[in-house]
Amino acid sequence: MLSTSTGRTAATASPARRAAIRFSLLLALSASSLGAFAQQKPTVAAPPIAVPAPQEDATATRRALPESMTLSDRALILATDLNRLLTPADAKPAGEGGIKDVLQRALGLLGTPYRWGGTSPDSGFDCSGLVGYVFRNALGIELPRVSREMAKAGELVSDRAALVEGDLVFFGKHGGEVDHVGIYVGNGKFVHAPRTGRDVTVSTLDSGYWHEKFLQARRVHGG
Repeated sequence: MLSTSTGRTAATASPARRAAIRFSLLLALSASSLGAFAQQKPTVAAPPIAVPAPQEDATATRRALPESMTLSDRALILATDLNRLLTPADAKPAGEGGIKDVLQRALGLLGTPYRWGGTSPDSGFDCSGLVGYVFRNALGIELPRVSREMAKAGELVSDRAALVEGDLVFFGKHGGEVDHVGIYVGNGKFVHAPRTGRDVTVSTLDSGYWHEKFLQARRVHGG
């Protein structure tokens, strides 16, 4: 987030610390999904016991799981997806691209210190610096430098329930100007650089402070 106050000079987070933060946050992201799978009531069909597919909505991940898939199979797929998200941001598997690159780069920056005016992982990020860096390096998309101008780019997503991974989410005082931006990563969560004294992290849109501050979303990646 850009502000008129001077932010602290951010010391670069160590790779080990950043990896630990990234791992713990991603485990938290997956915990709710695993809990939902565990709470599903099994069908009375013959073994192996089938677990009904979770109810899909616009905030769910795009992976479609067969209704007959067992709980252990679902957990394995979730673990595989988590492992892919933990791949270093600079590692690009052959044939991979698009929104997956956006998510990998954004999540790969978890733990990077906030710095007002910051635009790189070496010196730190402010909110729009983080978003601009990710989209420039993942998709080659140049976004406006500040959040209020980013809020004019791309296509408006008017319904919060229609958000998909890679959408930009914007915050501010209701009836006022946009003053913060993050990247939606699915399951009601987004990655952002919150403020001075905090690191790049994952927050929720479903309740609490950021739920109340949410203003709009934009889709700049073409879906």
